[in-house]
Amino acid sequence: MKKIITSKNAPAPIGPYSHGVLHGNLLFISGQVGKHPQTGEIPADVEGQTKRVMENLKAILAEAELNFTNVVKTTIFLKDLNDFGKVNEIYGSYFTSDFPARETVEVSRLPLDVLVEISVIAMNKYLVQG
Repeated sequence: MKKIITSKNAPAPIGPYSHGVLHGNLLFISGQVGKHPQTGEIPADVEGQTKRVMENLKAILAEAELNFTNVVKTTIFLKDLNDFGKVNEIYGSYFTSDFPARETVEVSRLPLDVLVEISVIAMNKYLVQG
């Protein structure tokens, strides 16, 4: 059985998808871009977009009563891999230890012509069945 997770503190999906889907002890969060949930503003630079992406992810995690310590896997999509260092520094500031698995890929284009998009898989360790 799956449960749809939606947060008013993350921008509304721009297509037929959900912010997140909780299935068992796993939360699958759709790729988030740097769009502000209330104003719709997208920062011009990759640093501002990355910060906003991480805040959007944080809001969706919170809606499922989770946080970044629950994240087990991320995927980062970059318009320009030369921005990797800037994105990595901001991304890394949201994690303290036990970092999730991750890949980072350069893509030719992202929705809304943003510079970065990040998707997440999180696990509720308290729901793990042994």
